[in-house]
Amino acid sequence: MAFSSAFSNEIGAVAGGERFGTNNIILANTVFEDELKIGRFAKLDTAQIDNMDGSVTPEIVGVIIRDETRAVEDGAVIDKELYSQINYMRSGLVSVDVKSGETPALLERVYVSNAGDANDGLATATNTDVAVNAEFIQEIKTGVWLIYLNPPQGDIATHIGDAVGAHAASAISLLDTGAFTAQIEVEAAIAEIYPHVETLIADPADAGAIAVTRSGNVALTSTVGGGETRTLAIPSVQGIELAISFDVDGGDIAITVISAVNQAGNTVLTFADAGDIIVLKAVQVAGALVWRIVANDGISLS
Repeated sequence: MAFSSAFSNEIGAVAGGERFGTNNIILANTVFEDELKIGRFAKLDTAQIDNMDGSVTPEIVGVIIRDETRAVEDGAVIDKELYSQINYMRSGLVSVDVKSGETPALLERVYVSNAGDANDGLATATNTDVAVNAEFIQEIKTGVWLIYLNPPQGDIATHIGDAVGAHAASAISLLDTGAFTAQIEVEAAIAEIYPHVETLIADPADAGAIAVTRSGNVALTSTVGGGETRTLAIPSVQGIELAISFDVDGGDIAITVISAVNQAGNTVLTFADAGDIIVLKAVQVAGALVWRIVANDGISLS
């Protein structure tokens, strides 16, 4: 291990940017920002290794480590005039400089300061900072912690937050040996089922259109004193059922359906008394979706 003045086996003498053990992945790059900071996290910016600088969604490459053969130490910066390449720890045990005032704990998640100030690239324990796939292992001395880094950093947070990622229902395959659905993924199968699960459907009030996208019950209320209307479009999903009941009778309600609800060709459903109810089912007739009456108690058809 490299130190500013001597070699030592005393871990307490180590500062940020020092590797530990042999099971590490260390990469080099010849394209890097001038004055790259040792012992801090760095990012990839258009194939160049740069200091963190407050940029949105930085792609963190790892921790810039010391040069073991030359006097580039913790807290120092790398002069491009003197160095042709830099090394960074991609995976393994490495010491990092920690932002002042932070209080990391053993096995807690590591985050990186990226506020566009002097603390950029320093490790933190603040979960609103940039998350990396690393954990705190041991405090070496004030302001320096040993961490275990396991790339790709950020993939965990991205993976969990990805709406169409590997943990999302859209990416989980569906074994359907009974051929109950044509869908091959869980999310699509659930979306196919939802319209058939009965729910409460809001009364759209006078002159409003009743929703036709899923099964459910519409409890009608009239307040005008008579002569209220509603409309009912053709069903959007085959097989759904719509129960329409007259909940509060303040006057008659006439529902005009866009197509006939029976063989007689009736298209107007008139509710006269509280307790009237009609149940409609979405079926296919002559290749088109239509409503058909399953049950009728008190509704006048015309």
